[in-house]
Amino acid sequence: MKQLSILVLFLFCFNLMAERIIIPSDEVLKLPLPLPYERKKVSNRELLDFVKQSKLGNQSIIIFGANWCPDCRILQGTLQLPTVNLFMKENFSVKHIDLGEYDINMELMETFGIPSQEGIPRVVIIGTSGKPLNLDSNDKWRTARDSKQQDIFNYFQKFVLK
Repeated sequence: MKQLSILVLFLFCFNLMAERIIIPSDEVLKLPLPLPYERKKVSNRELLDFVKQSKLGNQSIIIFGANWCPDCRILQGTLQLPTVNLFMKENFSVKHIDLGEYDINMELMETFGIPSQEGIPRVVIIGTSGKPLNLDSNDKWRTARDSKQQDIFNYFQKFVLK
């Protein structure tokens, strides 16, 4: 029985790995890295309207960040790699919310129960239920510079492949 359980677990893990999309080796970050944030105030109503569209079938991603942040720019550069970009467009709607020098839109993080504190980027993935799926790991990419692009991509894939 124990051997059967181990075999089932192995096959399950192998199947999950097999379903992951691999970024081709010729797709690399391009310099200069993108500047995805516009210094624009976003109302709570705009944010909630964006979240509502998740209930229409496509999951949503809200990325809180700023252009001065190298981790935000690396994350965005990864999301713009052709393979990743195609996957993201097919599975998510993405909204970037500028936090400036922590002086704009900070209160919007509290909409999801995230304390209004420093440390970006903060990624919130909203499921089709309209509820956040990753509050336990929304700060994972604050050190995107220490991660491989494939690891970043795998993070987003796991929310679609479930």
